Amino acid sequence: MSNEQQLGCALDTIDEANCQDPNVERVDGQSLPREYAYSLHMTRWLYALEAAPSDRMQIACRAQHIERWTRPRADYPEGRKGYYQWRQDCGKFHGERAAEIMAGCGYPDEECQKVATILTKRELRNDPDTQLLEDVACMVFLERYFADFYEKTDYDKDKWLRIVRRTWGKMSPRGHEAALQLAGTMPDHLQALLQEALAEPQ
Repeated sequence: MSNEQQLGCALDTIDEANCQDPNVERVDGQSLPREYAYSLHMTRWLYALEAAPSDRMQIACRAQHIERWTRPRADYPEGRKGYYQWRQDCGKFHGERAAEIMAGCGYPDEECQKVATILTKRELRNDPDTQLLEDVACMVFLERYFADFYEKTDYDKDKWLRIVRRTWGKMSPRGHEAALQLAGTMPDHLQALLQEALAEPQ
């Protein structure tokens, strides 16, 4: 199997898995399985930040939330500790699924394990690929889910300032530049929140 065939096999298999999501998201007037839609947002932003991404980054971005609906947040305790446990378990699961799919498509074990490690985000700040994945995920959040999340939750200014600062703190300078450009397209109240969060000491 050629390299192009391996990549196509991996991406198609991930798409097939994510298309089983029973939840839906509206994208350009069309209803799509939620995690499939999310994977497309991730791929689009990957190419916006990296003109010629590697196979491993294309696969990692597509598998960022692979089959996440099978690991619902409600299965974990409330509060920050439960949330982080859920996130860690999801990252491990996504990495294992991506590695399994890659192996089935003929990728060497070293490359499969590299993608698995990227998806756990254990090497954030130390590994350029992991940092790129985080930048892409943050851009997807800011573009697609930030406003909706804001509207659907109780307004707590301090909480939202922390969310914005935490998101910003996980991003690289390249991500910051893209986020600032995106901010100009947001509603005025979200632009004001971003400006306040980033203007004050963190």
